[in-house]
Amino acid sequence: MPRVPLRDDWPDLHDEALLDLRMSDLPLDIDQTLADRVARLEQELEARGLSFPLHCYLSDEWFTPDGTTAIAVPFYLAHPRLAKLEETQMLEVEGGEHEWCMRILRHEVGHALDNAFQLRRRPQRRLVFGLPSKPYPEFYTPKPYSKSYVLHLDAWYAQSHPDEDFAETFAVWLTPTSEWRQRYAGWPALKKLECMDALMTSISGRPPRVVNHNEVDPLRKLHKTLRQHYRNK
Repeated sequence: MPRVPLRDDWPDLHDEALLDLRMSDLPLDIDQTLADRVARLEQELEARGLSFPLHCYLSDEWFTPDGTTAIAVPFYLAHPRLAKLEETQMLEVEGGEHEWCMRILRHEVGHALDNAFQLRRRPQRRLVFGLPSKPYPEFYTPKPYSKSYVLHLDAWYAQSHPDEDFAETFAVWLTPTSEWRQRYAGWPALKKLECMDALMTSISGRPPRVVNHNEVDPLRKLHKTLRQHYRNK
């Protein structure tokens, strides 16, 4: 289905007209709008000696597909008008604030790096964080006062699945200001952070074993309208 060029004044459309636009027709570019945040993430990785070719692309939500080394960033972060629509429809803009966005990016790059270096195959990673093959639950009941998990994203997300525990622990480890040794002193979660530190030391300066991402802009393949997108949320 060919892309339909939009008029330059498309951001001036009222919400009802905007909702009828197809996602594939939106003239968005991640490099122009999120470049500073991606660059900051790259600097944090480089400071830790992690040689990782970071690739981010626009899609309909935050995620890192299994087995890939690319991070999907939601389209609404690529334009302030779409961020405003997101807030109207969802009552919040997930990752809209700079530091909130960085927290999510650090989490997602944990998944991507896990895939790139095939860390889930390592016995120590599986022993400390659990089996990646464990099914994701439809719902999970977190234990707010548990000290066996780090605190990074909302809803005690590290408790939802072993892979999320890994990504959350990585995000805390990567954050320059986390001071995780002091913050988690006396917590069982400290052992996970120390395991993460050892894993990252073992791959520091090494090239990834897998680099697998799609160079084609996936947003161009999403032909649903914004109205359909929000109805399915």
